[in-house]
Amino acid sequence: MTDIQQQITALTERLHHLNYQYYQRDISEVPDQEFDHMLAELARLEKEHPEFAHPNSPTQRVGGTITKQFPTAEHRYPMLSLGNTYSEADLREFDERVRRGLEGADVTYVCELKFDGVAMSLTYQDGQLTQGVTRGDGTRGDVVTNNVRTIKNLPLHLRPATNQPKEFEVRGEIFMPLPVFAELNTEREANGEQLLANPRNAASGALKLQDSALVAARRLRFYAYSYLTSGRGSFPTHSASLEAMQSWGLPVSDTWRRCHSLEEVLAFVHEWDKQRFTLPVATDGIVIKVDDFQQQEILGFTAKSPRWAIAYKYPAEAARTRLNSIQYQVGRTGAVTPVALLDPVPLAGTVVKRASVHNANQIAALDLRLGDMVFVEKGGEIIPKITGVDLSARPADSQPIKYPTECPACGTPLIRPEGEAHFRCPNDRGCPPQQKARLEHFVSRKAMNIDGLGAETVGRFFDLGLVTDAASLYDLPAKATELAQLDRMGEKSVQRLLTGLEQSKQVPFDRVLFGLGIRYVGETVAEKLAAHYRTMDALSAASATELAAVPEVGGVIAESAAAWFQEPENQAMIRGLQAAGLQMALTGEAPQAVSDRLAGLTFVLSGVFEQYSREDLQQLIQQHGGKVTGSISKKLSYLVAGDKMGPAKREKATELKVPIISEADLLAMLPTDTKTPEEEEASDTPTLLTADLLPAPDSPDSSTPESKPGTGLGQQGSLF
Repeated sequence: MTDIQQQITALTERLHHLNYQYYQRDISEVPDQEFDHMLAELARLEKEHPEFAHPNSPTQRVGGTITKQFPTAEHRYPMLSLGNTYSEADLREFDERVRRGLEGADVTYVCELKFDGVAMSLTYQDGQLTQGVTRGDGTRGDVVTNNVRTIKNLPLHLRPATNQPKEFEVRGEIFMPLPVFAELNTEREANGEQLLANPRNAASGALKLQDSALVAARRLRFYAYSYLTSGRGSFPTHSASLEAMQSWGLPVSDTWRRCHSLEEVLAFVHEWDKQRFTLPVATDGIVIKVDDFQQQEILGFTAKSPRWAIAYKYPAEAARTRLNSIQYQVGRTGAVTPVALLDPVPLAGTVVKRASVHNANQIAALDLRLGDMVFVEKGGEIIPKITGVDLSARPADSQPIKYPTECPACGTPLIRPEGEAHFRCPNDRGCPPQQKARLEHFVSRKAMNIDGLGAETVGRFFDLGLVTDAASLYDLPAKATELAQLDRMGEKSVQRLLTGLEQSKQVPFDRVLFGLGIRYVGETVAEKLAAHYRTMDALSAASATELAAVPEVGGVIAESAAAWFQEPENQAMIRGLQAAGLQMALTGEAPQAVSDRLAGLTFVLSGVFEQYSREDLQQLIQQHGGKVTGSISKKLSYLVAGDKMGPAKREKATELKVPIISEADLLAMLPTDTKTPEEEEASDTPTLLTADLLPAPDSPDSSTPESKPGTGLGQQGSLF
């Protein structure tokens, strides 16, 4: 083994250990900065010596793999469904059926929380994760291994153990933690985007993304709930297999319990009816399984589900209370959001006083009126929302709610852009809630992450006139004496703030761009724009048409960004940030030109391509002197048509007599030595495509499927 290979192996094993300690045992052995440094060093070594990279390297956590379409795989053991019940009487009948089937033998159950996510089948060989497959139709599912590898609490490499088979399968649930879901919806609402319905749908949608780097940004998590292996297994009970999986490093929720009677099962059900709302993951019920694998074999299956397991689902909680008033909140982008103020009412483990009404359309659809008795539920058991009105209790003289025509904060007449649900305040420069919210966004963890300058503090500084925009934050060091005299500040707090401001000057360009709070420019779009233009000067000079040509930047985003950069106040703020020393460019070398074969030609890319991703094709065109745009006009040279291209672009190109070519036609226009991604991977010459352009890492209702007797599972019968 060479020195480089030893370094890569040692770093890989060390990082796997640190991940296990952090995500399974809540132990942080090293500072985040040291961990990030080791991860970056490993990524560098793997890039320089890809032949020594491990398939399950910790660098896979950050994603970056592009999958044009997901292949499917047949489940070795079918992922079947459970029977559901909402009734305790049905649980008693289930217990009676089990005992009859076992001819009166003693039975022990395992009760587990039913997490509301996406069922996943994982295969491990020699302790290494080799495949991740979705439930699909229960017989076949999508292979999403690259996306699964980005889930940070899911071990890519298991801790060795004598009772660990050479090959086995793990079933479990992939979910989006509630705080992540709430944060994602808050960001989408601020950007005027449609809110995600619930964490389950959010997790399912994330796993279908073609770019695994985007999946990594969704911060999904995993809980294992079943172990399967061929032949005769090592464990006599399901509970023993759960304990073994946990000892191997797999995340198993510690909420499960062995119950020796139906009464203990019912006590577990009642206990978690309220307690489940304290967990950081959505739950919708309890799964009850016979613990003993031999007894599972005896009980067997019906045509659709196992006789030895059942799911008890909690009914959706609703409450009835009075609507007292509507409060209108102004967000960072000027969107005016109505919030219902209610008589306090207990609901799903909390006391609800406020509920979302979303927009004027929902107020009209529900015909809400002040004084109404309304029904409130928790959407996805998280966000309280009004679902209906008790019309029998409506006062005879009630009047429909009139949506305000002026901003509740600054009095500016509201506008409602065509096709949008929200009314907006256009006074972005003089509306205090918008100004304050932009500052709070700029200093937030996912943007500049300025230590000592949280949302409350920056809002207070704004109210006192100490700051006005992002650039003015970097004038605070000159006001240190004044800051130290404020209540609840002091010299230590001020020093921490000043240190945080100084450290923020090293935050990468893409996060600076995200922190500016441009409407529709979220984390992912900011990364794409930064990678494409590389400097703030180049980006701010780009037209809307040029911006729309960047992968994953559509016309709406491009128009919004171009308009933002044209505002004199924004230009002045950028100059202030540049003068303060913030990162206004990407570090490292930009992709080099290869030839001028496509000089003077302009292309539009549409659809899904066979040999290259759309981003790779754009880079390829640019490397050979061509330009890529997002709209079709008479000046366009070619429309490059991939699979599933929309008919509108084809029709417009035909109407304007723009030549329509295929991916193969485009490649034929390039020098004959241009390599495909597969050829590049096999070549000794470093590729100039996606692999080199990616930045180095810096720091349906899922049911519980079961197994079937006689399938060769031996005693490892559980398919969940």
